[in-house]
Amino acid sequence: MRVIPADRAGEEDTGPVPLFLPPSKAKPPPPPLRTDDRRAVLVGLGVWAVLLVVAIAVPEVRSTGEGRWLGSCVAGLLLGLIGLAFVYRRDKRTPPS
Repeated sequence: MRVIPADRAGEEDTGPVPLFLPPSKAKPPPPPLRTDDRRAVLVGLGVWAVLLVVAIAVPEVRSTGEGRWLGSCVAGLLLGLIGLAFVYRRDKRTPPS
């Protein structure tokens, strides 16, 4: 025997939920949200820049000899700049809604 939740009492049991709906029964997708991705990328760039300054300023970080910390900060800055260029080009192509 199937248990029916109290808020659905009196409703007809429709059976199992189908895994895929045919296109005729599917709801239209919601419109995409507009977000300010440029701000998020700029915050990330700022964090990597601060970490780079800290990595350069603290002698214990520089004296490890591996350069891992400096390299990570520089890589984060470069990837952030690539992301900023991507966001700028995407926003230029997409008309504002």
